[in-house]
Amino acid sequence: MQNTKFGCLTSTGLIATLITFFAIVGVAFAGGSQMFSAGDLNAKSGDALGGVNAHAQISACSACHTAPWDAAVMADRCMDCHADIRGQMADANQLHGAIAKNNPNLACRACHPEHRGASAALTDLGGNNFPHEALGFSLNGHQKMASGAAFTCKDCHQDGAAKFALNTCDTCHRQLDAAFMDTHVLAYGASCLACHDGADRFSKKNFTHTAFTFKLDGKHAALECSKCHLGAHTVADFQSAPQDCYSCHQKDDKHQGKFGTDCAACHNPSNWSDAKFDHNLAAFKLDGKHADVKCEQCHINGVFKGTPQDCYSCHQKDDKHNGQFGKSCETCHNPSGWGDAKFDHNLAAFKLDGKHADVKCEQCHINGVFKGTPQDCYSCHQKDDKHNGSNGTDCSACHNTKGWGDVVSFDHGSVNFPLNGGHASVTCDQCHKGGVFTGLSTNCSTCHADPAFHAGAFGGDCSSCHTIAAWSPAQFNVSHPEPSGGEGGSGVNHGGASCRQCHPSTVFQN
Repeated sequence: MQNTKFGCLTSTGLIATLITFFAIVGVAFAGGSQMFSAGDLNAKSGDALGGVNAHAQISACSACHTAPWDAAVMADRCMDCHADIRGQMADANQLHGAIAKNNPNLACRACHPEHRGASAALTDLGGNNFPHEALGFSLNGHQKMASGAAFTCKDCHQDGAAKFALNTCDTCHRQLDAAFMDTHVLAYGASCLACHDGADRFSKKNFTHTAFTFKLDGKHAALECSKCHLGAHTVADFQSAPQDCYSCHQKDDKHQGKFGTDCAACHNPSNWSDAKFDHNLAAFKLDGKHADVKCEQCHINGVFKGTPQDCYSCHQKDDKHNGQFGKSCETCHNPSGWGDAKFDHNLAAFKLDGKHADVKCEQCHINGVFKGTPQDCYSCHQKDDKHNGSNGTDCSACHNTKGWGDVVSFDHGSVNFPLNGGHASVTCDQCHKGGVFTGLSTNCSTCHADPAFHAGAFGGDCSSCHTIAAWSPAQFNVSHPEPSGGEGGSGVNHGGASCRQCHPSTVFQN
């Protein structure tokens, strides 16, 4: 039997078939699908656009459909007739503009399908598939009604998709919690969409105050929103709520504005009464014992502004000096302790030098009396005066502050008896017997008794022969009588002979 091959299955036949197929498809696309139709166009009559009153009057498919290689798309064909919609899409505040902004690739036919028959609706949102978020309200939280049934567009848009019934939110949410809605509407009004976006931005699940400048810490965290956002009916109202303490707490200000309006300088959100002020920010620092003093001890009756900053205003009752030492307490006292007082005597007329620096205050300031305390030595040292007043009361003439028994330095020249020569090494008590300093004779014979060998021959004027440099040798300085006797001798030296050569037995007179 001879094999027979069909002509269409030959190589030539297959190539011819493919060429024919692509030619038919190309003509179909190029003609805007004129060779077939998905169904009748909508015949509902409206305003005349593009020369027709209804889609059914469009005879050429290419009026709406474009070839794949055309630069224009079907949406451009829609805009050619619906110029008003083109204007809306340029404005994000309008319906189509909001949709285009959030869904730039969304085609017109996604919401406006055609070829479904002459009487079919030209707007079909497809249940909840409409990009509702583009209009500022999300349907993510509105999938089911209170009854449990799924939401449909008509549940909220009874009069068409372009209109929203304002009482829809209230009606539905009262079925969930009527008591809450009563309070909520009373506090924020019935315009739900002015604040809510369906997500919901103000729900306890999604909203947190920590994302904002004003954090809800301490007692603030338990407050109802309406406490701070009183009368807020829009998002703008919520955002404009004051963030300073005083706007809410002015009524709690017991200081009546005397301490300014910065409550946070002392108070904190944990407890209004648990206030603490950083006094280092003020002119008066709280050092030492002042840091433990309660506010009301200085700020009587809650008055802060104008509180005195001098010590005496608070410590007058502690002044044991009864004002005798003035009001500048800080001259002696310090904040570490009232009893820990120390006065810099170098600031006073009477300096504390030497042993005086170790003397306790009360030794000189009897009974806490400071003002008028004597500054002369004798007032304190009279009991130490071994001279019993015989040398006057000017102790400093001999004594110094290094020590009462220290080496005494007295200027003997001030009493017309300078201590020169041999006198300079003489101790005081050699001349001042028994501590007697006044009334002493300055004659030499007071201390230097006439030696026996003089036999009174020269009188009491020792200085005639002796000098203060040394008691011996002595020089006789008076006229000497002649050996022949007689008076009025010539004063001859006799060849420089010493006294002993002529007076061997210390006999000077016949």
